Amino acid sequence: MQYLKNYLKNRDPKNQSLAAISYLAAVDHLHKKAPKIAQSIVEELKGQRSHLKLIASENYSSLDVQLAMGNLLTDKYAEGYAGHRFYAGCENVDVCEEEAMHHVKSIFNCDHAYVQPHSGADANLVAFWAVIVHKVQSSKLASMGKKRLEELSDEEYETLRKHLVDCKMMGLSLDAGGHLTHGYRHNISSKMMRSVTYSIDPKTETLDYQAIREQAKKEKPTILLAGYSAYSRRINFAKMREIADEVGAVLMVDMAHFSGLVAGKVFQGEEDPIPYADIVTSTTHKTLRGPRGGFIMCKQEYAETVNKGCPLVLGGPLPHVIAAKAIAFQEANTGSFQKYAHRIVENAKVLAECFLKEGLRIISGGTDNHLMVLDVSSYKITGRQAEEALLSCGICLNRNAILNDTNGPWYTSGVRIGTPALTTLGMGVDEMKVVAKNIIKVLKNTKPAWNSKKEAPSLAKFELDSSVKEAVKSEVFHLLQTFPLYPELALE
Repeated sequence: MQYLKNYLKNRDPKNQSLAAISYLAAVDHLHKKAPKIAQSIVEELKGQRSHLKLIASENYSSLDVQLAMGNLLTDKYAEGYAGHRFYAGCENVDVCEEEAMHHVKSIFNCDHAYVQPHSGADANLVAFWAVIVHKVQSSKLASMGKKRLEELSDEEYETLRKHLVDCKMMGLSLDAGGHLTHGYRHNISSKMMRSVTYSIDPKTETLDYQAIREQAKKEKPTILLAGYSAYSRRINFAKMREIADEVGAVLMVDMAHFSGLVAGKVFQGEEDPIPYADIVTSTTHKTLRGPRGGFIMCKQEYAETVNKGCPLVLGGPLPHVIAAKAIAFQEANTGSFQKYAHRIVENAKVLAECFLKEGLRIISGGTDNHLMVLDVSSYKITGRQAEEALLSCGICLNRNAILNDTNGPWYTSGVRIGTPALTTLGMGVDEMKVVAKNIIKVLKNTKPAWNSKKEAPSLAKFELDSSVKEAVKSEVFHLLQTFPLYPELALE
């Protein structure tokens, strides 16, 4: 392929992007070395350019972030942490890690930052174990906890192990908008500790802090976990702190979904978790617009244990991804990012208003953040059918369970919609109205197909008139032509 040659030929030298030149040169090289891989990258760009990305947990990272991942830092082992490595020759890795931590501390005003986790789930595992180990060290087993593990007798080790497993976590349930790692039965989080979940008020579909307080008094959890992946309202962390203090729990916050809104100064005061939480985890690739990965912030008393995430839970750090994280944090530490974060919420509110005007039910009745969950059961279809029908029209989102979902977690009765990615493309409130109109059009015209034996309607297959599909695809195409993804990349 000759993507770079075509780019240089068709672009005025004054308008050429060094990032684009670097990216296109890499793709050209890969076509010679591994054509299937190179073509997959090209096809992925084409696919993302042909669909409106409304998946709330996805975004578009900058080419600078992407280029930072493709370098020789990936060749380096760097167990330990900056200034305290188990391998020699990590001076340059230290620079990248320290730069990333510096930006995190500057953005969020936290005591300590740890940027090594490979994902949000990994960040949560490190945080869970940091809390548990800290609890052991401050309990009646402190003398045991101060020993090295190999110094413990078999009896002492068994006592310690049982104590660790006996810890309890209390997080938001999956069908109420929580995450798999918040104590879902099929996740490791509910196997390494005893797990109980709190829910939302079935009438308001919002958090009931008094109910959470009463449940916490009864359960007395080691960890009270706040955060969500499909809850469209904000959390009052001052109230969660009060509850944690009343029952002697550690307050942990998973802000993977809304960390960009905290960085962008949308969530401030009692809606900013940093001043209230003992330990905070996040991903870097959602509203923060960085590479896929995770990070942790904590009070100073947890710093030593958190820094031992490797070897406690993690494998070796990924220095090339840490470098990309540093770039993303630098980008988020700007006034332009703050404006972007506010536009995310403005766009979400407009989408929600459009849906409500058409009579669609939004869980909790609206949104205060970057996402919302629509109940599509009034159209006599499942979330799976809605997801597939919209995808066939160029609108990409994901199905999502709702409280007491009769269709279960696979087919679901809802779909989750988020605005971070479209906001990154530059779309605003006018475009949100067009997006909402087309989503409504598809949902209204989608019907369940019958199963293969024609005995009952399918929970997955759907029927949609071709004229509706083509009309929506045309409007989607127009929007994406007006707001192109990575316009400097000529890979068509």
